[in-house]
Order: sequence, then structure tokens, then C-alpha cells
Amino acid sequence: MKNCIVIILVLFLSVSCKKELVKQPAKLIEKEKMIDIMYDLSLLDAMKYQNPISLDSVETDPVKFILRKFKVDSLQFAQSNMYYATDYEAYKEMFDEVSKRLAVNQRATDSIMKIEDKKAAKEKKKKETDSIKEAVKKPLKQQATIDSIKQLIQLRKKR
Repeated sequence: MKNCIVIILVLFLSVSCKKELVKQPAKLIEKEKMIDIMYDLSLLDAMKYQNPISLDSVETDPVKFILRKFKVDSLQFAQSNMYYATDYEAYKEMFDEVSKRLAVNQRATDSIMKIEDKKAAKEKKKKETDSIKEAVKKPLKQQATIDSIKQLIQLRKKR
């Protein structure tokens, strides 16, 4: 009799543990669309962190804009987010996908920044050499001013 009660108790506990924690909402957002929303929200958070003043000047709420972009309301997003969060592995995979997208975006941004830095360095060097060439081309009377001599000394020190 004791064995029968233990078996029934174990069976009851195992069946009750498999019950879903959160029921699937009526308007569940598809997984891919949810990943897109999470990606945009991650970018928004990064913008808030990097330059909080830039988003303060915007009159509309950026989160509402993102949800409108995907034609989703905040309640639908919250319910879908809660539903997906109950399955740890699937939710982690979704965040891994968002991380991959952010990494690709970061690499592209870094390469653009390197190109821009190289252009700026070339421009600066070109301006310096042009100013030296102009100073050399000036007639001797104009070169003899104290200011021009100081400028030439400073330019040569920078090299």
C-alpha cells in the first residue's frame, strides 16, 4: 500500500511539472519577428547608453516607434516575451541570434571608422605639407616675420 501511494505521488508530481508555466498568448509574435524587435530594442539601448541626450531630444518614444514599425502593441510584446522567456534554451538561442547580428553590425561600423580615420589623417598630412610648401614659395621678405618662423618651427617639430 505504501508503494502504491509513493508511485501515485511521484506520478502526480511528474505530470504537474510538465505543465506550461505561461500559456501561449492568442497573438503570439513569430520567433523571427520577435528576434527583429529584440535586435532593434538592443540597438536602442546601446544608443541610450552611448549618448543619452540624443534620445531625449526626440519627441516620440523610440520604443513605441519600434513596436509600431513591427505592427505590435506593447501588451502583445510583453506577453510574447514572457512566453518565450519560459523556455530558457529557445530564449537563449534568440538572444544569441541578436548577438550575432550586433557583432556583424559592430564589425561593419569598425571598418567604416577605420576608413574615416585614415581619410582624416591623410587630409591633415596634406594640409600640413601644403602649408609648408606655401611658406617656402613666399618671397623672402614675407618669410622673415616672427609668426611665420614660429609656424615653420612648430610644423617641423610635428614631423
